[in-house]
Amino acid sequence: MREQPKSIRELLGWLWHDYLRPHTGLMALAMVFMLIEGSMIGAISYMMEPMFDNVFVKGNTGALKWVSLTFLVIFSVRGLAGVIQKVILARISQLTAAHLRINLLERLIRQDTAFHQIHPPGFLIQRVQGDVGAVNMVWRGIITGAGKDAVSLVFLLGVAINIDWRWTLAMLVGVPLMFLPIGMAQRYVRKKAAIARDVAANMSTRLDEVFHGIIPIKLNSLESYQAKRFSDATDTLIRSEIRSTFGTAAITGMIDLMAGIGFMGVLLYGGSEIISGEKTVGQFMSFFTAIGLAFDPMRRLASLSGAWQAAAASLERLKELMDAPILLTSPENPVPAPVGLPEVRLQDVSLSYGDAQVLHGLSLTAEAGKVTALVGASGAGKSTVFNLLTRLVDPKSGSVTVGGTDVRDISLQDLRDLFSVVSQEALLFDETLRENILLGRTDVSDEDLAPVLKAAHVTDFLSQLPSGLDTLVGPRGSALSGGQRQRVVIARALLRNTPILLLDEATSALDAQSEKVVQKAVDQLAGGRTTLVIAHRLSTIVNADRIIVMDSGKVVDAGTHEELLSRGGIYADLYHLQFKSGMTVIDPKGAAAIRPQMPDLSRPKPTWLRRISQRLFG
Repeated sequence: MREQPKSIRELLGWLWHDYLRPHTGLMALAMVFMLIEGSMIGAISYMMEPMFDNVFVKGNTGALKWVSLTFLVIFSVRGLAGVIQKVILARISQLTAAHLRINLLERLIRQDTAFHQIHPPGFLIQRVQGDVGAVNMVWRGIITGAGKDAVSLVFLLGVAINIDWRWTLAMLVGVPLMFLPIGMAQRYVRKKAAIARDVAANMSTRLDEVFHGIIPIKLNSLESYQAKRFSDATDTLIRSEIRSTFGTAAITGMIDLMAGIGFMGVLLYGGSEIISGEKTVGQFMSFFTAIGLAFDPMRRLASLSGAWQAAAASLERLKELMDAPILLTSPENPVPAPVGLPEVRLQDVSLSYGDAQVLHGLSLTAEAGKVTALVGASGAGKSTVFNLLTRLVDPKSGSVTVGGTDVRDISLQDLRDLFSVVSQEALLFDETLRENILLGRTDVSDEDLAPVLKAAHVTDFLSQLPSGLDTLVGPRGSALSGGQRQRVVIARALLRNTPILLLDEATSALDAQSEKVVQKAVDQLAGGRTTLVIAHRLSTIVNADRIIVMDSGKVVDAGTHEELLSRGGIYADLYHLQFKSGMTVIDPKGAAAIRPQMPDLSRPKPTWLRRISQRLFG
């Protein structure tokens, strides 16, 4: 359940303390020019009295020169001050928005995987781009417009009061009547704007899913379905935005109503004084100009108050994300990471995702410098082991150690510098091939990179790319084949040269030819490292030093391939099932791979043939 909306004061306090306070000096300088620009509006209304009484009514030609020159000076000073303060405040608003975006992104990146499971990419993109942009647009309008309008309003009301305070009081008689309806309109705008921001976040999520899932959408003829879903969300957004605009416009309309009541009061009360000669035409024109000009900034300020309510809805959501606790952090006093080839151990580890318990007192050991394979059905907890080792999650109880040191006692950077991970989802960044391998490193020359590319078999296809290492690989590496992407990831891991290697079914999604090449690169990568392998295709791990069988978050068996087959159980069942299904199986003694003929499924197998098959293969 969402917390109660934060107050405007709380949100402004956070924005000022964390983002605007470093720009206090620039804001003070802008305020000086803002005061100059605002005061010139008051000077224009003040000059109406001598212009009408001394020039137009009395016909004083001498006064004409100095009055006209004064107007030139007023408008020149106003224009120059306006340019300077707008540039300064635009710089402040842009720096503030950039700072907020950077801080928000840095914080979101540091959140754990559980956070990102409930906050989809489109939602977070909308927060970083859309909501920060909405806040910046309104904030820029406030600091570049509201300050000047407030100063102008003060000077204009000062001129009006100086001419006749009673006229001014009559002019503002409708102000108290507007407080309640304006407050109601502001709350309405904030509510509708909050709905609009949520709908916009959902639309961003929808777009992210559509463009990343464009192939399944086409293959399943879902173009119309997805377009309809996006159209429905767009309709909801339009309704929310229109209602929010209605609320903002209603606030401005109330100011106009108040102005009409005020002008009627002034004309009824002040008109008789002008007719009787108690007030001059110049005084009335000066007052009328001051009040007429005053209502313009009042309308803009009222409009900004509605726009601020919309921005407050975005700012509130940004504040919630910034306040979300980061659960996985480095210890205050980290210990050094182990050196050499470390042993990996999980001891009595339990872990839950929400109400679902994933691991139940799991204990396992991966010996230093050896290959340890994890097998089991989907959901057995194999990938969770990898997440625990790299501290993408922390256990509810038990310990996870690397080289005898608890992973929670090592800084996150030092810990993750111990691991290289190659998974079946070889996702690359939309950068050049070189950048996808180097990942920001600047200390690697082409001579240092060459043996890495060769060992990972990247050189096998490098000459086919139009720009070699400087070829863009496309979104998520879509310009490369699956096997090529895997080899790039392996090259990345070779360059890292870490003591521990985690392989998560690195060849399962490849064709036979690509699998053979990638498997050679994997073998090169695994040499001389503590290696843990998640395997569904048992043919890839029959020569592992130790195979650990997992089921429902527990270790149910462990041993070599021959030991596990001889004992029967889950591993033997999985092995025989894959053999009967026609999957590649490698002889434990190192014989060449064999691929049994797939059975003819066009007609039922006779009972006697099924019994013979069971005797031969099972």
